[in-house]
Amino acid sequence: MVSLPIFVYFVMISFLASLLVYKNKEHPYLKYFPPFLLATIAAEITGYVMSLNAHNNVLMYNFFTTAEFCFYLFFISVLINKVKVKRIIIIACCLYPIPAIINIFYFQGPKVFHTVTYSVGCLLVIISCFYYFLELFRLPKSVKLIQNPAFWICSGLLFFYCCGFPLYAFINFWRSYKWMLNSFQSIINILNIFLYSLFTIAFLCNRIPKYTSSSS
Repeated sequence: MVSLPIFVYFVMISFLASLLVYKNKEHPYLKYFPPFLLATIAAEITGYVMSLNAHNNVLMYNFFTTAEFCFYLFFISVLINKVKVKRIIIIACCLYPIPAIINIFYFQGPKVFHTVTYSVGCLLVIISCFYYFLELFRLPKSVKLIQNPAFWICSGLLFFYCCGFPLYAFINFWRSYKWMLNSFQSIINILNIFLYSLFTIAFLCNRIPKYTSSSS
């Protein structure tokens, strides 16, 4: 029986919660998450099994993280109201795989984690999330953030990539020191647990009963 990293179970919980979004007509953009989370579970299990069998799983994670950034950028573009900014994010989403693939095969190599283009992807997501929050807090009407799925998702992404950016930027350096690599993995597990916990909250926040008072 293979014991998976603990954060993978949080991804599974998030996936199960995401299945409820198909009944959510108020936030149709959430429908993109169930297949994405299912692909995430498959990638994490595959990568973990490969590592247990002493196979190099870096190339798989290079491709997956590239696709992951494209998904998040596309998702955030759906949330953005300003057409010009929306187009810029979509263009970044479409162009990002090109330098990422070039870097993976011709610069850093397929057996090394693509820290350079991963860092660029982090910055793209961070900037996009910042703009989303800027639009959110400029809305003329007040929004109940606790019942806003996009708020929870972008909060998770912003926190994860702000914290993960300096960690992943130097991961190839830290691989030379086993004690640092163990600490790195523990921190990443905590960040992943936090990220997918916020995703789960996002999928469930609209299911909180809304009570209305009736006057007699």
